[in-house]
Parts: sequence; structure tokens; C-alpha cells
Amino acid sequence: MRLRLVRRDTASRMAMIAAPVAALVLSCLASLILFALLGKPAGAALYALLLKPFLTWYSFSEVLLKMTPLLLIAQGLAIGFRANVFNIGAEGQFIIGAICASALPVWYPDGAVPMMLPAMIVAGALGGMAYALIAAVLRTRFGASEILVTLMMSLIAVQILNYLLLGPWKDPRGFNFPQSVMFPGNALLPILLPGTRTTIAFAFALIASALAYLMMQHHFRGYQLRTAGLAPRAAGYAGFNAPGMVLLSLALGGLAAGLAGASEVAGPLGQLQRSVSSGYGYAAIIVAYLGGLNPIGIVASSFLISVIYIGGDSATVSAALPVAAVEVFQGFLLVFYLLTFTSIRYRIEVASPQGSGAR
Repeated sequence: MRLRLVRRDTASRMAMIAAPVAALVLSCLASLILFALLGKPAGAALYALLLKPFLTWYSFSEVLLKMTPLLLIAQGLAIGFRANVFNIGAEGQFIIGAICASALPVWYPDGAVPMMLPAMIVAGALGGMAYALIAAVLRTRFGASEILVTLMMSLIAVQILNYLLLGPWKDPRGFNFPQSVMFPGNALLPILLPGTRTTIAFAFALIASALAYLMMQHHFRGYQLRTAGLAPRAAGYAGFNAPGMVLLSLALGGLAAGLAGASEVAGPLGQLQRSVSSGYGYAAIIVAYLGGLNPIGIVASSFLISVIYIGGDSATVSAALPVAAVEVFQGFLLVFYLLTFTSIRYRIEVASPQGSGAR
């Protein structure tokens, strides 16, 4: 006798909404056990992790600040994931976008360039898109796996960043720190919420989410991408352009990641630093799947992960929680979501070894 998963014909909408909620509850329970085993005050740690970010306006604004790049990148990745195009290299595209956006203020630190900020945003978005299209061309022309190519290109992007900040772009007055010069005022994004660090990039992320929803739910191109993901053979029979969908998926993912990178250096950082590579591209994969690859769900999941980021900083101080424990909590979220999602979309059947049928 053996077990097999059989896809259900339909899935309840309420069950799909309940899946991430159940994943959060199970993650909290598992984390309580983990924190107790570590000898940490489990209740205090979970309180700092999930509730402290809401106690002050400033900490809540930091959640929105953290949410901005996660939301942008995850929306771009989800489009490709739904078409079975797996861009795992958003971290590298984020870095390249930050580098391209930083070129103007590094070359013209006095800010004597008309329309510098718009040019930086466009350069960052196009830089991330161009970097992702390298993987797209390698897949469509040579059959290379976009998973491996985008992942390896992220490592290359990190080395390009290190070269620039330790070499030609290093601030001569930066006390030997690997960072660029500080950007002039006309190269910085305006503050969205007075008294905070949240910039108008947060509005960019919300607009991008609305556009992603309209495209995937109400546009023919979105229908093509969804069909390619759900039924690749049917998409081929329908005459959909498979290479074109690969190019489009990776281009949009790279554009979103590059825009996020540009927003980071023109926003809270105000210069190009090695710390710009902070794992947003990898965390956005969790955000995309935790949101069910749905643009609306991704808004909620990016907010939750951002709360965990900010709450995690507090928990490491107030509850002496290891930084790795916060990352484990994020892992719990993804694992439990995949388990609950699988139980909703599939049922378990018992079949004979010869596969003669289910009982």
C-alpha cells in the first residue's frame, strides 16, 4: 500500500484565506516551544516579535519602510512564479538596481544634474530588468535553468558591489569604510510620513501592487501567464508564446527588484553601502508564497514579514533572542503555509502498489 496526493477539483475560498492564518498560529506555537527550549522567555519573545512594532508610531513607520522593498520585489516575483518561471535571483537584481541608481550621484555629488532623482529611479529599474533578462535569454535560447542562473548571478552582483565600494566608488572621506559618497538632496526620495523615514517609495509599492492585480486578474497577458503556469501543454496548444512569457516574467521581476534597489539607496540609506544587500530578494520569495501568489495576499504577507523583521530587532534586545531564531520563525511560516495549502488543494488517497486504484 502507498499514499499519493490527488489534486482536488475545487478549493474553498474561505479555506484559502484561512491557510496563512493557520500557518501563523502554528508558527507561533512552534516558536513558543523553540524559545522555551532555548531557555528564553517565550511569551516575552513572541510579544516583542509580533506586538511591539505596533506600540509606537515610529516603530510602525519602520514596518512600512521595511515593507516597501519586500512588497515591490514579491509582486514582481509572483508574476513569474504563477507562470512557472522561477526567478531566485531578485537579490542580485536588487543590488544591480541600487548600483545603477547610484551612478549619477556618485559621478555628480554636487547634484548638478537636471531631473536627477527621476533618472536614478529609471536607471535602477532598467538595470534590474536588464540583469534579469540575461537569465531569460539563456533559458529561451539555450535551455539554461533560470533558477540556477539567477541564483549564481546574485553572487556576481555582490562581487560587483564589493569591487565598486572598495575601489572606484569608495568615498575618499569615508574613513576607509566601503561606502559611496553621501547623495545630494535632489537625489533623495521625499518623505511620505513626516517625522519618519518612510518615503514615497511606499506609494510606489502600493501602485505596483494595484498594477499587478489588474494585470494578473483583468488583462489578457495575465491570463496567458496563469494558463502557462497551470496548464503548460494547453498554453502551447492555444498558441501562446512561451519564450515571450519567460522574457516578460523575468523582465517584470527584475524591474521590480531594480526599482526596490533604487528606492533603498535614494531613501533610508542615502548612499550606496554594502549593507544594501540585506536579503530582501530572498525574503520576498517567502512573502510571495505566503501571500498565495496573489497581489492582495502579498500586501498582507509583506506587512507580516516586515512586522517580524522590526519585532525581531526588539526581541533580540528585550528577550535576548538569537537573530537566527527570528529567521527560523520566518521558515516556520513558509513550511506551515505550504503544509496547510497542500492539505487544501490536495487529498490523500491510498493506492495499491500496482496503482490499480484508490480505496
